[in-house]
Amino acid sequence: MPGENLSRDEARERAALLSVDGYDVSLDLRSAVGGAEDTGGPRTFRSVTTIRFDCAEPGASTFADLIAPSVNAVTLNGRDLDPAEVFDGSRVLLSDLAAENELTVDAQCAYSRTGEGMHRFVDPEDGEVYLYTQYEPADARRVFANFEQPDLKAPYRFEVRAPEGWRVWSNGAGELVDGVWQFAETKPISTYITCVVAGPYHYVTDSYERVLEDGTKLEIPLGAMCRKGLAPYFDADDVFLITKQGLDFFHENFDYPYPFGKYDQAFVPEYNLGAMENPGLVTFREEYIFRGKVTQTSYEARANVILHEMAHMWFGDLVTMVWWDDLWLKESFADFMGTFANVGATRFKDAWTTFANRRKAWAYRADQLPSTHPITADIRDLQDAKLNFDGITYAKGASVLKQLVAYVGQDAFLEGARRYFKRNAYGNTRLGDLLSVLAETSGRDMTAWAASWLQTAGVNSLTPQVLLDDEGRVAELAVVQEAPESHPELRPHRVRVGLYRLTPEGELKRYSCEELDVDGPRTVAGYTAGAEAPDLVLVNDDDLTYCKVRFDETSLATLREHLGTLSDPLARALAWSALWNMTRDALLPARDFLELVLRFAGRESDIGVLQMLHAWAGTALERYAAPEWRETGADLLARGALEELRAAEPGGEHQLAWARFFASVAAAPADLALLKALLDGTETVEGLDVDQELRWAFLEPLAAHGVADEELLVAELSRDDTASGKRHQVRCLAARPSAAVKAQAWAQVVESDRLSNALVGATIAGFSQPSQRQLTAPYAQKYFAVIDRIWSERSIQIGMDIVSGLFPAYQDRQETLDATDAWLAEHADAAPALRRLVLEARDDLARALRAQACDAKSGGH
Repeated sequence: MPGENLSRDEARERAALLSVDGYDVSLDLRSAVGGAEDTGGPRTFRSVTTIRFDCAEPGASTFADLIAPSVNAVTLNGRDLDPAEVFDGSRVLLSDLAAENELTVDAQCAYSRTGEGMHRFVDPEDGEVYLYTQYEPADARRVFANFEQPDLKAPYRFEVRAPEGWRVWSNGAGELVDGVWQFAETKPISTYITCVVAGPYHYVTDSYERVLEDGTKLEIPLGAMCRKGLAPYFDADDVFLITKQGLDFFHENFDYPYPFGKYDQAFVPEYNLGAMENPGLVTFREEYIFRGKVTQTSYEARANVILHEMAHMWFGDLVTMVWWDDLWLKESFADFMGTFANVGATRFKDAWTTFANRRKAWAYRADQLPSTHPITADIRDLQDAKLNFDGITYAKGASVLKQLVAYVGQDAFLEGARRYFKRNAYGNTRLGDLLSVLAETSGRDMTAWAASWLQTAGVNSLTPQVLLDDEGRVAELAVVQEAPESHPELRPHRVRVGLYRLTPEGELKRYSCEELDVDGPRTVAGYTAGAEAPDLVLVNDDDLTYCKVRFDETSLATLREHLGTLSDPLARALAWSALWNMTRDALLPARDFLELVLRFAGRESDIGVLQMLHAWAGTALERYAAPEWRETGADLLARGALEELRAAEPGGEHQLAWARFFASVAAAPADLALLKALLDGTETVEGLDVDQELRWAFLEPLAAHGVADEELLVAELSRDDTASGKRHQVRCLAARPSAAVKAQAWAQVVESDRLSNALVGATIAGFSQPSQRQLTAPYAQKYFAVIDRIWSERSIQIGMDIVSGLFPAYQDRQETLDATDAWLAEHADAAPALRRLVLEARDDLARALRAQACDAKSGGH
């Protein structure tokens, strides 16, 4: 990534110097089709950009951003500049600027295979070519020359020449005029949210109408698209349903009409992200179109993403952060609003349970890494920005906003949002701009709250202390707050403390609950004095705050015996989350956690919680269990999963979840034989439809354990000769237990850049199998020898995929930790973003070793 970075200081200097009046961008994408697929060099397209901008200091110099194989011509204020002199591969140098300027850059830009810039995908099913752009944080410069920073907003006019028969979309409404797609000028927006999608996409339309408070009628044309090969599976009606429900919800709560005209949603192949909030043209990963049966968790997750991106139309697109330091101003809000709207507007009324169980788990992990950072982060440059799209910026930020709503009240919070939009529409903001309106609407001083929650890092632990009197009643109940030494901040927490007892019917039910403001190391809840002694104390009942929940001895003993009888789904999810955090922190042996899963997961009614438990159980077995116990643990999990699979309601989503989990832990010959029989149809489970997606889920463990060979995997691809099928097959091929297979997979990813981003990911996933520790052991040393070169030669996205994905996590022994420390010591001057990835992987490994030691110490318990 040489020369492609941009520092915050450079961006500040340029923003002080320039203001941008507008862009005209002309792209010729007819080169996307025809010609040989692999000619040795990049396939390119012509990009001609004219930028009109003002300069506060005439005579000054600056630069425009462009990453392109070549530049044909550069013209500044009528002067022709020599591309060889002014273009260095990532910047176009501009000198002797006038007060008013016009720059035209004519370049040959490269199609991407990494999901960055103008991504080009050839569908193996029918040979059709599909294009889409993805820019955040700074890849618009791979498609057109620009000033690539969020605070230099401007209107854009795009025109696109495309192959005959194609359709093209951009942020504004478009029409085909004399063979050229011309698009309406946008509102002032940042470079990273401009967008072009082009190709023979399957396109469905609808419309949204609403009468606004002033009596005017708002009409928004709706569109949704996917590859033709996915059209039979595309449930556009449900996508439009959630879209309309979301538009209703945000209009009712934001009091600012949707400002960007149309609302298209494109589900695109080989997408690196979940989705992207391009105004008027939101892009999503096409995996949100379900080719096989999935549980309601998948539909809820898709709805959450649709609403998350819609919230960005206001938080992020209408009002945008000045620089990536305040990325949370859009991502934390969108993450919160996604769940807030899901509960408030759609059929997914239990979405806060999913948030507590899934999203916060992501945040807790990120907030305990050595790379943890405040929600308002210190983003020095674009590489820092790329890595800060993490669990802190999204899920911790959303958790903190959830607490803020409890702190200031929902009405004050939403009124603050309304004022924020109206004051800053089409502009850029910092933290203080939001805090000032929240202070106005709530009447509270937000300074101390922001200092504790937004400007410090780390997660607190809250533990109940229960003292009983001589009669066995509560004499005192207190909440003890702790913080790690690395981040010692103790924060104010608004919590609900729930007291639970076992009923005569055998249920754990809440009999008392009170809100408490926890502040400092120990806070006494006075209202509980004289209450019946609880069997369970849940200190963050209803999940108001962001913390790790701990248990007193009595509560933990109660959960060991009665977790499955907790009647409230959210309380049950919070208990599971707390137990998982204890397992990760080496406070609860992995085998004890797995015993709880085996005893109580079968009773879990919430399918999202159940699927999260399956994921955690897999990690506990593969990473946190003592090595000598893994085989025993795998057998126990397989036996338990098979029992639940056979007991589940035929055709139900719990049956599907248990089938997938059984496949993920199957290792014994009998279990693998059953998977093969289910695949062949020689054995069945009543109601279980082994569709194509489930077939691939069964094939990966069969391949990893040597039961499915190359011939079988080739035959399976002939059944499913699609883009999805190809990804699955590549993963399964790389999973086979052969030294030659591993060498080939390593070479394809590390020594060649010919694979697309999706196939790089699939190959890495197949290569790294927990059952093949001995087979992949030789690659630990090779990994540390190549990652510096990989980082310097590949795009940042592919560099991240390789550095994180190929870290020898399954070589979980002290020697690997020592090798990691040696690399870090020897590469103190490596790119900070690269060191961050290695430090994070090292921390995960050290955590795994601590957990394994805890599990081994527990012995036969």
